[in-house]
Amino acid sequence: MTDTVARAAALLKEHRESIDRLDAILVYTLGERFKHTQAVGRLKAEHDLPPSDPTREAHQIARLEDLAKQADLDPEFAKAFLNFIIQEVIHHHEKHKL
Repeated sequence: MTDTVARAAALLKEHRESIDRLDAILVYTLGERFKHTQAVGRLKAEHDLPPSDPTREAHQIARLEDLAKQADLDPEFAKAFLNFIIQEVIHHHEKHKL
């Protein structure tokens, strides 16, 4: 193995280790987020509030798009990602109403 190939392999390993750490952070962060949204869902169910809040959702999507631009992330991807999460949260909230 040449020095160049060995260096590339070491860099690849470092990048993959960083990706693995970031994936773990994402999973744990989503877990924490869903704990809070489940608490919101229970609160909404107890007080007969609607499972979705379109005004808040629109505000959050705009906020996330701005954050995505600041983070050099495709805002459309960020918007799609948040929409996916919001739909999952609404699904959980609707289950609490049953």
